[in-house]
Amino acid sequence: MTSPVTCIAFEGVRRIASGALKDVAIAVKSVVDRGESAPVLIFDSVTSQPVEFDLRGSVDEVIGRLPGVEVAPLSATNEEAPRGRGRPKLGVVAREVTLLPRHWDWLNGQPGGASVALRRLVDAARAANEDRDHARRAQEATYRFMTALAGNLPGFEDATRALFANDRPRFEDLTAQWPADVRDHARSLSEPALRASA
Repeated sequence: MTSPVTCIAFEGVRRIASGALKDVAIAVKSVVDRGESAPVLIFDSVTSQPVEFDLRGSVDEVIGRLPGVEVAPLSATNEEAPRGRGRPKLGVVAREVTLLPRHWDWLNGQPGGASVALRRLVDAARAANEDRDHARRAQEATYRFMTALAGNLPGFEDATRALFANDRPRFEDLTAQWPADVRDHARSLSEPALRASA
């Protein structure tokens, strides 16, 4: 089960809301309807990917267009799609893998065959690199956010270098003079990366 998407919204450099999509959408709609002049930007709280809301119409209409919000079906037909091949209960997805013959020979000689061996190898690699991957994703999310909101702030380029050099003291020093909401969110995003380097 995937966790619900959370996001954070900024009006200029001021944080206006964070949390569930619905709550942030309501806050953003209120700010936009007031006619505020600063740009409003919304980010996924984890990845810093931009999030867009269709703010046309009433608050209920805005909420009804959000992903994951149940909307009454237009028709009562409940036809199931025909089942395809594979093992749907396990969530198995078939994709093409290109390997050299010696790789296929080795995989096919493993207990359970190629698919089982590949799944075990992937799980082992994921476990071995989990901390490093988490830190890398945190760096990428922080950089994405900083580029959008802090690109014109003093020390941005040096702060970016400090982030990718895993230099927490320098990163914190360079972001100290940034607007509080931008600084605090950038530091929060960078925490897994900078903690991993400590």
